[in-house]
Amino acid sequence: MQGYAMLMAGAIGFVGSHFAMSHPLRAPMVARLGDKGFQVAYTVVSFATLFLMVEGFKRAPVTAPLWPPGDGIWMISTVLMLIASILFAGSLIGNPALPVPEAAAKKIAVKEPAGVFRITRHPMMWSFALWGIAHMLVAPRLDTLILCGAIIILALVGAKLQDGKKFVIMGDAWLHWQARTSFLPFGRGLAFPGWLALIGGTIVWLASQWAHMPLGVGAAGIFRWW
Repeated sequence: MQGYAMLMAGAIGFVGSHFAMSHPLRAPMVARLGDKGFQVAYTVVSFATLFLMVEGFKRAPVTAPLWPPGDGIWMISTVLMLIASILFAGSLIGNPALPVPEAAAKKIAVKEPAGVFRITRHPMMWSFALWGIAHMLVAPRLDTLILCGAIIILALVGAKLQDGKKFVIMGDAWLHWQARTSFLPFGRGLAFPGWLALIGGTIVWLASQWAHMPLGVGAAGIFRWW
């Protein structure tokens, strides 16, 4: 059970430290350490707790699955990972709502949503959450539920907290953006993610599924039926 204790400690520390340092502790830490000092502290704590969580996951005894992951569940998981990969790839192309220091003062209006930002205003966070859900479906063990559950909570609660934080930074510009986007994927209807996101996401999707085999995890996604 030592592995589970380490896994739980890492998961709680990873999620809790992100929330604390991104919100209530950020201002006092920046005042004391400066911007660069804060970034160093944030990075060190994040990697330390992530290492603890991953190491605990490796050491935790493998338990029996809570349900049998048959082909139907694998198909759902594979589709979720395709959506997650497209959202992730699209989130790297350019976020027109990226806050800049002068945004609130100048009340700049952000661009109309395009690409994956027409699907959700938090494409990267939702990609992480969908990754967690997909892996929980096909590996419904206690260790996976703890690890993926931590990622899902951090992604979705963190995304919701970002909405309030960005309003403070960007003011009306953020309200303009928020009114034209959805928190939930496809909350404002179906939308095309754009060709770059679609092609890039499909490449990521295929490569990540294939990588499971040389890493010794086993065939995943479409390679289960290849």
